[in-house]
Amino acid sequence: MNKYKVCVYAICKNEEQFVERWVNSMKEADEIYVLDTGSTDNTVKKLKDLGAIVKVEKINPWRFDVARNKSLELIPKDYDICVCTDLDEVFIEGWRKKLENIWDKDTTRLAYNYNWLLDENDNPKVNFYIEKIHNRTDYEWTHPVHEVLTYIGKHKENKKYTNEITVNHYPDNTKSRSSYLPLLELSVSEKPNDDRNVHYLGREYMYYGKWNESIDTLIKHLKLPTATWKDERCASMRFIARCYQRLERFDEARMWLDKAMLEAPHLRDPFVERALLEYNQNNFNEVKKYCLKALEIKEHPKTYINEVFSWDYTVYDLLSLSYFYENNMNEALKYVDIAINMNTDENNEKRLLENKRIMQENLK
Repeated sequence: MNKYKVCVYAICKNEEQFVERWVNSMKEADEIYVLDTGSTDNTVKKLKDLGAIVKVEKINPWRFDVARNKSLELIPKDYDICVCTDLDEVFIEGWRKKLENIWDKDTTRLAYNYNWLLDENDNPKVNFYIEKIHNRTDYEWTHPVHEVLTYIGKHKENKKYTNEITVNHYPDNTKSRSSYLPLLELSVSEKPNDDRNVHYLGREYMYYGKWNESIDTLIKHLKLPTATWKDERCASMRFIARCYQRLERFDEARMWLDKAMLEAPHLRDPFVERALLEYNQNNFNEVKKYCLKALEIKEHPKTYINEVFSWDYTVYDLLSLSYFYENNMNEALKYVDIAINMNTDENNEKRLLENKRIMQENLK
């Protein structure tokens, strides 16, 4: 017999290709509630046919926090645990029982394992904690985009962490994210001192190639008194350096990467980004130096902000090339072999194997 009443809730629009997989993953809950925000395909029918409780409502003007809160309102007040997911996410089977074993009457929220990016064999490439399981009454969603659960309870929040429960993310990469920039601009205009959203806006400007706007916004983030999380501060510095590289102001890019290394010496990311910068400038001694420093960092922090290239084959690939250009073929071959063994990208396989062949020829 179950100890708690558990429901899943979500928002969606035109996601019929995900419905069956998602419902099968979520059906360990007692009920599934979905707010459809205007699908024109068969999403609503498929959800209802599979037993989900669906309400259709268009949100105008569009805001993710408003949509999430309206989906939360669908849930009766007598539910103990609410599980917010998206239709491109899949729980690993058995999550309900594990959730009930972890939860107690004083728990308000649970952080659990999220594989945001997986390779073609379902091995996680980006993994961090996500915190979208919560009690029914003590939370609301805030921010127009990159929305977060905000605690509004009367007593102290009681959050737990677990690695027992895992969600895998299988995104639809064809879906437009064009609404994110104006929504982030709106979010920052509403709360100009919210360090998290200022960081996100600066990053979004970088994605759009707005190099100077990105630099200005990320510097604003770094000046905010609440911007104290070193990992995120380091990321702002790295993104500023990327913008300066695109502006071909390489000394300023180096300066900001140096700042990032000092800010978060426990992270590989600024060292690898510096190695990549130096490789593009053909400074192979510097490439070696920063790659070897990166490899001294053994712990991979469980946060969303780490870069894939800091922990995949990239460092070994760069080292092999640097040693090759120094005519040290033994070291070049050592590192290219490691890169080949770690590589999971078919597009890189031919290049790495060809590099190895050339290195072997040069060794002869």
